[in-house]
Amino acid sequence: MCRNIRQLHNFEPPASDEEVQDAALQYVRKISGSTKPSQANAEVFDRAVAEVAEATQRLLDGLVTNAPPKDREVEAAKRKARAEARFAA
Repeated sequence: MCRNIRQLHNFEPPASDEEVQDAALQYVRKISGSTKPSQANAEVFDRAVAEVAEATQRLLDGLVTNAPPKDREVEAAKRKARAEARFAA
């Protein structure tokens, strides 16, 4: 799957509407193979993004876990460390 799509479940504070929307947009871009649809496809592209965002929010609202919520800053530091190790010259 696309590396730009981040895990949204089990964070404190919960994922924002903007994060859900961004993940949906990335998903639809990946599936369609287009970062910006043509005018002929814009309506169906936008509708797909909205539907994926709605489904994503329903999923996040329905998931349960016993694990403690993750800290966004700690997870961001881990991603940064992995990226530095991956791209170190």
